[in-house]
Amino acid sequence: MVYEQTITLRDGRACRLRNGTEADGQTLLDVFNLTHEQTDFLLSYPEEHTMTVQDESKYLREKAHSKREIEILAEVGGAVVGTAGIEAVGNKYKTRHRCDFGISVDRAYWGLGIGRALLQACITCARTAGFEQMELQVVSGNERAIALYRKAGFVEYGRNPRGFRSRLSGYQELVSMRLELTPRPTEAEA
Repeated sequence: MVYEQTITLRDGRACRLRNGTEADGQTLLDVFNLTHEQTDFLLSYPEEHTMTVQDESKYLREKAHSKREIEILAEVGGAVVGTAGIEAVGNKYKTRHRCDFGISVDRAYWGLGIGRALLQACITCARTAGFEQMELQVVSGNERAIALYRKAGFVEYGRNPRGFRSRLSGYQELVSMRLELTPRPTEAEA
């Protein structure tokens, strides 16, 4: 899947959103490690990430050629400062209508609108790919992210009080949220 858009950030700078390509393997690995060092709200710690540059390049190549999945990079001044993507929950009939969403942004660029832009780009791509539901999990203490997701139309459908076990704060509650991308059929249509 291919995506390209340039937005203006809250501070007036331009931010280019584009799908990652095979050539971005090292960059994706570096941004992953940086963002996972900066916050305790993401799934893993940097040293737990086992993908190599070659693995990241292959991952990005597959996403660039996929009709249903994507990894989008956010560039400011030529530097990648954030990533977001969608992945199919499954390819079987019962789950192929659903996709997962993930995002991370360099802390130095928080509050500029990059997260919102990446989220909207992924929603657009999910709709284009034909997904009917977008899903995510977020640490309940990540109030800024939860507010962003709610503003975009995501609704909470469950909580796991011991979803993550943090090295810093013990157990972290995970909030499961979803966004319906297509209207539900009426009884007459069903």
